[in-house]
Amino acid sequence: MQTNLEVVQAAVAAAQNGTKTLQQAILEAINEARSTCDRNGSDSTNCAVAWEVVEELQAEKAHQQQAKKRKTFLESYCEQHPEAIECLIYDV
Repeated sequence: MQTNLEVVQAAVAAAQNGTKTLQQAILEAINEARSTCDRNGSDSTNCAVAWEVVEELQAEKAHQQQAKKRKTFLESYCEQHPEAIECLIYDV
């Protein structure tokens, strides 16, 4: 059986190389966690581990979304008009 880290890393790698999205991996992990809990009981170790994988994937998705820097209006403007006074950078 794979460890939590291996499962999460495999899902993230699949999302990065375009095999599937991280959201798809999360949905698959949720389905797997539900079936694991149905088979082994909701108090079992396997059930807890399965839901931990879901939490790790959700945390990774949140981290990736936060890492995407959103441009400010000034940054967008300066990309279109780099010669504008507002966009000039001076070394002091």
